[in-house]
Amino acid sequence: MKKQLKKAASVLLFQSLLGLNGFGQAPDQALGYIDPTIGNVGALLEPTRPTVSQPNQVVRIYPIRKDYLDDRISSFPLTMVSHRLGEVFSIKPFAGDISPEAWDRRMPYDHNLEITRPWYYSTYLPDEGITVEFAPGRKTGIYRFSFPEGAKRSLLLNTYNDEGSSWHFNSSTEVTGIETWHGDVKVYMYGLFSLTGVPGNSSQKMAITFPSGKGAIELKYAISFVSADQAKRNFKKEFAVNPTFAAVRADAEGAWSRIVSQIKVEGGTEAQRRSFYTALYRCNERMVNISEETSYYSGYDKQIHKDTRPFYVDDWSWDTYLALHPLRTILHPAQEEDMLQSYVRMYEQSHWMPTFPVLFGDYACMNGFHSSITFLDASRKGLKNFDKEMAYQGIRKNATEATLLPWRNGPATTLDSFYHANGYMPALHPGEQEPVSDVHPFEKRQAVAVTLGASFDDWALSQLAKDLGKIADYQAFAPRAQNYRHLWNSDQQFFLPKDDKGEWIFIDPKFDGGPGGRDYYDENNGWTYLWQVQENIPDLISLMGGPKAFEGRLDQLFREDLGRSKQEFWNKFPDATGLVGQFSMANEPSFHIPYLYNYAGAPWKAQNAVRLLLSTWFKDNIFGIPGDEDGGGMSAFVVFSSLGFYPVTPGLPVYTIGSPVFSKSTITLENGRHFTVIAKNCSVVNKYIQSAKFNNKALNTPWFTHEQLINGGTLELQMGPKPNKNWGTGEQRDKQ
Repeated sequence: MKKQLKKAASVLLFQSLLGLNGFGQAPDQALGYIDPTIGNVGALLEPTRPTVSQPNQVVRIYPIRKDYLDDRISSFPLTMVSHRLGEVFSIKPFAGDISPEAWDRRMPYDHNLEITRPWYYSTYLPDEGITVEFAPGRKTGIYRFSFPEGAKRSLLLNTYNDEGSSWHFNSSTEVTGIETWHGDVKVYMYGLFSLTGVPGNSSQKMAITFPSGKGAIELKYAISFVSADQAKRNFKKEFAVNPTFAAVRADAEGAWSRIVSQIKVEGGTEAQRRSFYTALYRCNERMVNISEETSYYSGYDKQIHKDTRPFYVDDWSWDTYLALHPLRTILHPAQEEDMLQSYVRMYEQSHWMPTFPVLFGDYACMNGFHSSITFLDASRKGLKNFDKEMAYQGIRKNATEATLLPWRNGPATTLDSFYHANGYMPALHPGEQEPVSDVHPFEKRQAVAVTLGASFDDWALSQLAKDLGKIADYQAFAPRAQNYRHLWNSDQQFFLPKDDKGEWIFIDPKFDGGPGGRDYYDENNGWTYLWQVQENIPDLISLMGGPKAFEGRLDQLFREDLGRSKQEFWNKFPDATGLVGQFSMANEPSFHIPYLYNYAGAPWKAQNAVRLLLSTWFKDNIFGIPGDEDGGGMSAFVVFSSLGFYPVTPGLPVYTIGSPVFSKSTITLENGRHFTVIAKNCSVVNKYIQSAKFNNKALNTPWFTHEQLINGGTLELQMGPKPNKNWGTGEQRDKQ
């Protein structure tokens, strides 16, 4: 029986991939390269999840297990409520007589019989001979459970959040539920079973048992954050259009086809295409549109609002401002405008511009107000359909009245007053007790990281003020954009901490600062934070002594020894995986660093470094993500870098050129035009640019503008196996 099921699963998968292995693509060939299991075993921290959903939609599921190597599944959710922050409404099949322990049992599954696609999931549970399938709608989903013939068939229902949660059977086929997430967010469900069953009593733990027989049992359901009635309306609306499992699956597959076929590639290896299209899929999981008809629930004032525009949540801007938001500005500018307007709505409702907006409100996480950079970047790239004045008001309020302390929301503290008066966050000496109770006991002050991040944010604020004609504000905030200079130690050639008396605290920038270096840095050491001045790279080059010294320092970064065992290093810096010397590919502050060679007059080194990083750390297997994939942030690096360019400084409408892995890439833009990158003679070996043209005109600088891209340009590169050290060394034009 198992052999037959395995063969059937293989046939289904083969049919799904049939015809999708060519080097170019027909409209939906790209789908065949997506593998949601890539990265499902984390390097040291969180793995990716094999998420099944429609692009940017509410219903998102994956089997609840530790990671891919865990051979047992605990349950299946009706949706994950927020990225890595929890699920609601548990369901699991059960064959046989139900005991009280049944709800807690874990279900072994067969890896080889699991099919994971963005639009379809299936797994086989060998202990009971049950097949579980799922297809996602937008606010709906459909599970299908196939039991062995003659088995006693039950479905066990539970919740992931105990307080204020329950299921209720309205009839032998109709079920409703409410689950309270994060203490005050009500999540409602409405569902119908395909067969008549015998339900248990209303409670958190429920069961419904069906007669023995042939055929699958299906649960169609809808989710709402607005009301129980809205959940039922969501159900009727979506299933009226797609009434069957096959129709729901086909609709989801079509949605993903439209997304990923927007970029067509030719050439490259099978592994490169799998990594690329899987990364593109990850870039379209979040933010999530939680609008239901013309209503949405807002965690920012705990109210139901009416709005004809979509309202999006679930964004971690410390991770996504660098590359994911800039990527969406290219691919889906209208959607990006809706997301930015959602930020504006959040500010209007909560009176703070959020940093990590999730369903329950702003999640106090990491440091900085990098949504300021996202707004500037969008504005300078021509996005207009959001309230720029209100956005500016919110950004300015955060910059003047909010605390900069990591993992804290709320008004400014005494440390913030010090920062605004002195231009840097003061640090404590090693072993010194923290006297300020507002400081997070684990996350600490992160004094250098906070100063560098706030400098970038203030640069964005000053530039947006200038663009909006607010000259007084521009003049007031522009000096704050250079606060990073207060912590530059020219003797040590690092950004180092100072105490509140202005005295240097001399530390080992490789290793000091406690867990994750959080006393001074954040998740990374001083070598990573050496490069965190994207907003003023010419000045950073000047601080380091000029282009040749800057280039040498970059070389040293990739060569510098840890000075200790990896075990000792990772015990303190578990986020800093994907190591090449002191460079960590696994964490967001590193993404732009290899491209800095372009600013030092050595583009060939950028080409070499980017290719090395892509081929080494982004494999097309379960280990293929070097660190935490925080909702598309890391995947956006893969998409950009595989295409051959990258936005080093969000807020400047300019891209710098790396080394494309494909011989031809074509992006279909929303304005109907196409942007094309042609890399002649491109291969794994031929990674170096010999010459370049943009729209048939010779190009000898490793930059082009967003305007050139969005107008439908063609970048043409001649590739070769050895570097042309003279290419790309022309003067930088209007890049900073």
